[in-house]
Amino acid sequence: MAKTKGSHYKRNRLQQLRGFCYAAQTGSVSKAAEMSFLSQPSVSLQIQALEREFNITLFERRGPRIVLTPQGKSLYDLARPLVDAMDSLRDTFVANNQGIENGRVTIAAGESTILYIMPPFVQEFSIQHPGIDIKMQNVTGRDGMKLLRSDEIDFVVGSMIEVPEDIEYIPAFTYDPMLITPLDHPLAKRRKVTLAEVAEHPLILPPRHLTTWRVVDFVFQKHNLNYRVKLEAGGWEVIKKYVEMGLGISIVTSICLTGTENLATIPLSRYFPKRTYGVVLRKGKYLSAPATKFIELMKKRSKRGDRHKARRDEIQFGGMEMGGSGLT
Repeated sequence: MAKTKGSHYKRNRLQQLRGFCYAAQTGSVSKAAEMSFLSQPSVSLQIQALEREFNITLFERRGPRIVLTPQGKSLYDLARPLVDAMDSLRDTFVANNQGIENGRVTIAAGESTILYIMPPFVQEFSIQHPGIDIKMQNVTGRDGMKLLRSDEIDFVVGSMIEVPEDIEYIPAFTYDPMLITPLDHPLAKRRKVTLAEVAEHPLILPPRHLTTWRVVDFVFQKHNLNYRVKLEAGGWEVIKKYVEMGLGISIVTSICLTGTENLATIPLSRYFPKRTYGVVLRKGKYLSAPATKFIELMKKRSKRGDRHKARRDEIQFGGMEMGGSGLT
């Protein structure tokens, strides 16, 4: 009888670990229950069973959320790869034995990344794997990180400056900082400008919660210069349009410049850092076969160096870049 109970318990352990991992990811037993298609009491019992087995406390409550204890974090680091692998077992088996014929890859990215970086990758992947569905989610940096940590997406494509401990950033392409002005602007005919000269003119920038604003603010403060933001506008295409109309000048990343705009462009690498874009992953995540293939395609394209307006500047795909502030 004891042997039967033990076998039954081991069969249920995966369910217990799954409920525990979902609760850790979402900070909520009720949300974990929704993800598991179980009742909230069932998930609570799963977590309690693990706590009894290991004689530990897995969570502590902080307001409406639950957070992992140090011992809970240790178990989570061990359990999550197992749960991910089991949840992806069927897709992985089919991919390994029959090739990738169907499935889905879910990617989160900001508007500029979707507009300027992703199209050739999506097109080539669709041609190579017509049975794979691609879901692109247009999100801000903060929302993208939430989706990534909760495993609602496979990965993010974007630009990171600060890299959290639980995240892996794989830079692929490098873009230059550029000043854009109307064609009839006083600075338009200049090959070089100083930051002080830029500060004399009203700026058009993305919303202040995004990385671009923080970088601009940091650089001007570093040089003890005051500046004026006349207009906040979301999206590079919108910003370019308003600059063309003569409402101000802007500091952008060359990712958004196609060469067809009615704008003057002046490099600002002397003052502002270059920006890299690449793949953002949760460390330890078990990637599905379609997601793995998509990332491999990006690696291949970046190594060929044939991305529109991309400059690799000796950054190897697969390396890590640290420092700065946030995902955009």
